[in-house]
Amino acid sequence: MVAGEMRMIAARGAGGPEVLEVAQGPVPQPGAGEVLIKVAYAGVNRPDVMQRRGLYPPPPGASPIIGLEIAGRIVELGAGVAGFREGEEVCALVAGGGYAEYCAAPAPQCLPVPRGLTLAEAAALPETFFTVWTNVFDRGRLAPGEAFLVHGGTSGIGTTAIQLARAFGARVFATAGSDEKCAFCKKLGAEAAINYKTEDFVEIARRLTGGRGVDVILDMVGGSYLPRNLRALAVEGRLVQIAFQDGSKIECDLLPIMVKRLTVTGSTLRPRSVAEKGAIAAALKERVWPLIKAGRVKPVLHQIFPLAEAAAAHRLMEGSAHIGKIVLAIAP
Repeated sequence: MVAGEMRMIAARGAGGPEVLEVAQGPVPQPGAGEVLIKVAYAGVNRPDVMQRRGLYPPPPGASPIIGLEIAGRIVELGAGVAGFREGEEVCALVAGGGYAEYCAAPAPQCLPVPRGLTLAEAAALPETFFTVWTNVFDRGRLAPGEAFLVHGGTSGIGTTAIQLARAFGARVFATAGSDEKCAFCKKLGAEAAINYKTEDFVEIARRLTGGRGVDVILDMVGGSYLPRNLRALAVEGRLVQIAFQDGSKIECDLLPIMVKRLTVTGSTLRPRSVAEKGAIAAALKERVWPLIKAGRVKPVLHQIFPLAEAAAAHRLMEGSAHIGKIVLAIAP
């Protein structure tokens, strides 16, 4: 049993990055069906920023410590855990607790570190890969040969979505906010990248598909993008909403949805049950982990910050200048 105290990041109330500070807290104990992980690296994600601002509280029973994805070494098994062993290196999706030296994670949400990846790279996998798989392939039902558009192509979600959609045989388009970012999207495998600050993604997406539009859109913007997304979709197209940086409340003309028989859906990941997240993990292990091991798909790391510089990592995230993932080094 691991006891005592650990270093972690605490927030002095809701606010800007400056509220984040290194603190001491008790090492969590793994419950039934959980493993205790000595964390080497933790991924930084936009939901972390929202939680720090007081806009995204952890679900009931979850750790109040910020952080949704980790990689490290299992140091203790909770009651009833099978299929893992102490000393094994894993990455895990968690509902909280990532910005700390130790974190308890549900065993079904843990995955082995893919061969060829560092622990820092592995920490960049869970949040984005779970999100993209369940939204693009489960809810969006993206099929080989279909046209796929992801907004924010150089975000953690975007870089993951581009690679997975391409690996599974889709035509891939992306939007990004600069020519440099657009070039990176194409380097990752996008057939075309659209600078949303200077170009009309609706017009370009329709032109590139011979006027029919794209089959699936993964959107994190919301707000004013909704009517434009509906125009960019093909008949029987699917819009999957996973965030709303431009606002969650909109006015919507239902006619395009009816005429083109569109599906508008979306999801959040954090509140879902361990069983649901475990099913996503199992699908990733079977369908995606072989692609990572083969080098066909790989997380994109922008910068690694030491734990004590969590505030700087959040500032970078909020500035949106990064390409790919931001990671905290906890105890590498």
